[in-house]
Amino acid sequence: MKIMKGMKIMKKMEEMESSLQGERGNYIITIGRELGSGGKEIGTRLAEKLGVSCYDKELIQLASRESGLGKEYFEKADEKSSFSLLSSYFGFRSGYMGNLSENYLCNEMLFKIQSDVIKSLAEQESCIFVGRCADYILREHPHCLNVFISADLPDRIQRIQTTQNMTEKGAMNLIEQTDKKRAGYYNYYSNKTWGMAASYDLCINSSVFGIDKIISCIEEYVATHF
Repeated sequence: MKIMKGMKIMKKMEEMESSLQGERGNYIITIGRELGSGGKEIGTRLAEKLGVSCYDKELIQLASRESGLGKEYFEKADEKSSFSLLSSYFGFRSGYMGNLSENYLCNEMLFKIQSDVIKSLAEQESCIFVGRCADYILREHPHCLNVFISADLPDRIQRIQTTQNMTEKGAMNLIEQTDKKRAGYYNYYSNKTWGMAASYDLCINSSVFGIDKIISCIEEYVATHF
């Protein structure tokens, strides 16, 4: 009898917690990151600890499914600004100016589709978004923590060499190219500055604090604020 009563109490507590979560609404964590800083690892491991989903490249698949457009369109535009895409496709030759407007609109449309997917997910569940201007897209969300992860260049190079099996020079080139594309994408769509402290709630160097400490810090914040 006591066991049954205890089970009922536990069930009631679970229902109350579920109800409270519903009242508070979903919480969101967005993670901007320098290439090789460990930002993706932080997002993935933090999601496992919190029991939520982490969306990164998965957004491409979801946007493709939602729109009916091929993944290749979203992959080509992934974290690249419309300006950089157009200049890489056509250069600045006047003979192509007729196509520029059409492709500009296409890239704006792809960003809009991906933005709608991000907003929809944020309404449905608590989750983590890595990159893709999620902090700007969800700027009106009441429970959103925006984080940017950086790291010292030698650590970034070493991580890329290890994870991508690249030479030091190759890793350095990839870091420069990727950071430039991410900055262009973020600055273009958000009208803010990628990596600047004023653009985020928390900017942290993984070389100084370590990935484990950063995960614990964010986990503690979630526990006390959301």
